[in-house]
Amino acid sequence: MKVLDAEFVQGYIRMANDGWEQGWHERNGGNLSYRIKPEEVDEVKEELGFDKPWQPIGTSVPGLAGEYFLVTGSGKYFRNIIVDPEVCLAIIELDETGTNYRIRWGLVEGGRPTSELPTHLMNHEVKKKLTNGKHRVIYHAHTTNTIALTFVLPLDDKVFTRELWESATGGAVVFPDGVGVIGWMVPGGRDIAVKTAELMKKYDVVIWAHHGMFCSGEDFDLTFGLLHTVEKSAEIHPAVVKQKHSAVHTQYSHIIAVFVHCRKLFRPFFSYPFFRVRFPDIPPLQFLFYFVLQIHQQFPVVGNTGIYHRGFPATVFSLLQ
Repeated sequence: MKVLDAEFVQGYIRMANDGWEQGWHERNGGNLSYRIKPEEVDEVKEELGFDKPWQPIGTSVPGLAGEYFLVTGSGKYFRNIIVDPEVCLAIIELDETGTNYRIRWGLVEGGRPTSELPTHLMNHEVKKKLTNGKHRVIYHAHTTNTIALTFVLPLDDKVFTRELWESATGGAVVFPDGVGVIGWMVPGGRDIAVKTAELMKKYDVVIWAHHGMFCSGEDFDLTFGLLHTVEKSAEIHPAVVKQKHSAVHTQYSHIIAVFVHCRKLFRPFFSYPFFRVRFPDIPPLQFLFYFVLQIHQQFPVVGNTGIYHRGFPATVFSLLQ
């Protein structure tokens, strides 16, 4: 079978194009890798070459020794994958030590695998072990709204998880373990790969501050859906915050409206000897604001007429007794 006719290659291309259409892959941004099943390798083995030299990975992944991967090429554009996959993609084989790779198919115009190859392979090694081989896809995208949140929220796993869960109900269902967050680091090297792999022991989602997101999953649909759900929650988050602030502003506006009316209605009362004797240490305005707050809890104000609620006088006098 030809490589491009294989079902796993078609699924890969579709996922890559879906990410491009979402706007997550400007220029050559983002990368995608798939750990190929042995039977899938057998399907396309007639098209796999042996003429390319072994190259160092830049890290050691002995748990992946002898494995095959379909990966994006360094500097290749996601928008071109569906047009010319043989130019943009590569099937690579790892040696028996897990320290070197060689290209067996693809990148026909030259090039090398994604610069994030160490991160992808270290994440694959972690997830292969933790899921008993079920996870096969690692996806990195420059998700706009998630990146924006890293400029706003504290770069803390628990904070990000809570905010994303509260933004959309599906979040807690789709990523129940939460998300990990890494502060800004230089991409493309072993240091960020080690940090990401460490978080992948706890999460299926790792956010790189000011950069993007890494997700791991069993297949293309689940992995794309996971990343899409996190990004959707991040998109909703600013609207939720805006609504909360608007509600608080409205509430305080109502309280102030009641306060103004009460001050006019009860100004004579504060000059009475009763008040001075009953509350000698409380300034009149401070006292007024106190019971306005109490009233507001029982009679939410609508416009400036809420103080004329039929229960309002009784509430006021109960507070003064």
